[in-house]
Amino acid sequence: MGYSRGYHSYRGRRSKGKIALAVLLVLVILAAIAVMLLSRQIVYDETGTPHLELPWQEEPAAETPPEEPELDLTIQEPEQPEALRAFAVKEQPLTQAIWGEAYSNSQMPDNAGRGYNAVSVTMKGPGGTVYFDSAAAVAGSVSLGEDTAEAISLMNGDDTGYDTIARLSCFHDPKAANRDVENMGLKNTGGYIFYDGRNSQWLDPAKPAAREYLCGLAKEVAELGFHEILLTDVSYPTEGKLDKIAYGEGEKSDHLEAFLTELRTALAPYGVTLSLELPEAVIAQGADEAAGLSLEKLAPLVDRIYAATTADRVSALAEAIAAVSPGTDFVPELEVYTEALEGSFLIL
Repeated sequence: MGYSRGYHSYRGRRSKGKIALAVLLVLVILAAIAVMLLSRQIVYDETGTPHLELPWQEEPAAETPPEEPELDLTIQEPEQPEALRAFAVKEQPLTQAIWGEAYSNSQMPDNAGRGYNAVSVTMKGPGGTVYFDSAAAVAGSVSLGEDTAEAISLMNGDDTGYDTIARLSCFHDPKAANRDVENMGLKNTGGYIFYDGRNSQWLDPAKPAAREYLCGLAKEVAELGFHEILLTDVSYPTEGKLDKIAYGEGEKSDHLEAFLTELRTALAPYGVTLSLELPEAVIAQGADEAAGLSLEKLAPLVDRIYAATTADRVSALAEAIAAVSPGTDFVPELEVYTEALEGSFLIL
């Protein structure tokens, strides 16, 4: 019987070695993947020892507050402001010669121990005279020396080492009061200008135009470079037939308070010290009804209060001011210097 030749299917057995090799390869791949995944869960403690933390075992680590640095604190006491030790130049049109003489005199050996650091000069006197080239002053009120502008510039320069105080008389002003009685002058009950016990005239603090006039002059003084403006005659007259004054509406003290408030606003851009001269009796007693002065109302509106007094009264007056306005300093105006003087003073 013959056999036919040709192709036919062959069903042989696969090699067991190849199967084992395939399984091993799969296990290696799975192991590599596991290592990669588990490596993300390995953490090291403080000693560097590795630990495996699975996701379901992780807990949020407690935040360790940063250590506060040790501070070496030094508490520094605030510096006390330097006491004002000033001398005054006599009221007159200022010139370079007058200023040079006053400055040289303040440096003389007899005066060196006084420690002067400021000078007071009258820029508007109680007679209404204005001692600088003012655009705001009423006609006929300006009185100048041959080089007043240069003298003022020299005095306010940095080379002198002195703070400069411009003395400015306010409502006692016969020149301005007579120039514009209707808008600025203090009238009597008959409608005419009021004459005080010295036959002089005043501006009316209740009239806005009078207050604006004085504010305008004060601004010009600040623009000249003065460090401080000292106001005098901030009051109503206290001599003469006071019952004949046409005071108008409102309290007298309110009008004076309004003036200082308006002036502070006008001077705010210049950064000057604002000061007020008061009679010693007003400081001691707290008020003067006739003058319209109230220490309690006016003291908080100024930086310093001046008063003509004697050395033995300085402490009592300073305490009276501090009682109503702790932030307001007191400067005694004295005729005579004594070595026992402590603190601020102005020698007239």
